[in-house]
Amino acid sequence: MEFFLFQIFPYVAVVTFVIGSVVRFNRDPYSWRSKSSQLLRRRQLVLGSTLFHIGVITIIVGHTIGLLTPIIIFDYIGISHSIKQMIAIYLGGTAGLVCLTGLVLLLHRRLFDPRIFATSSVLDIGVLVVLLMQLCLGLYSLFESLNHLDGREMVKFMNWAQYIVTFQRGADLFISDVALVFKLHIVLGLILLFIWPFTRLVHVFSMPLEYLFRPYQIVRKRGIR
Repeated sequence: MEFFLFQIFPYVAVVTFVIGSVVRFNRDPYSWRSKSSQLLRRRQLVLGSTLFHIGVITIIVGHTIGLLTPIIIFDYIGISHSIKQMIAIYLGGTAGLVCLTGLVLLLHRRLFDPRIFATSSVLDIGVLVVLLMQLCLGLYSLFESLNHLDGREMVKFMNWAQYIVTFQRGADLFISDVALVFKLHIVLGLILLFIWPFTRLVHVFSMPLEYLFRPYQIVRKRGIR
């Protein structure tokens, strides 16, 4: 089972993520949206959405850099495993709490506003619940990380991730003896990747980054003639 979950399932999740997203965009482009409920109720949305996105972007970037950067680079710039572990705990913990606060606001709004709840699908609510579970697992894993401040557990996850992305066999062996909470966190993360194309999460691919670089717009009030 562990061989399947940590050696085979990552590729199943990634392939489903990529092919499913491409197929959905081509076959059902009108569903490729965030399904914003701002028109139904703006309250809680701005604060919740802002906190959630700041937190989740920080978490994704941190995980990507922390797991996929070759260990030799950290050694070269003088960042020890213990220092990297502490950075992960404090930065990840802060980002996790910010993200959790925003997600709770969004989930409360979706569940307890009758109009929003009526327009929400099972997947709309389900993906928020899965994200909530994943965040709780991630925050709980920080307490387990405090028992491994030497950074050796972190190195295991780095080796696992780098073996996966370089298509090497034996990745599952690196994390065979880590705490259960870490394994659950990884599996749930892969499940999120697997279901991604079938949820509203696909809207992140349509992030309007060009708005960050567009020229200023001059807006004038209509004059009275």
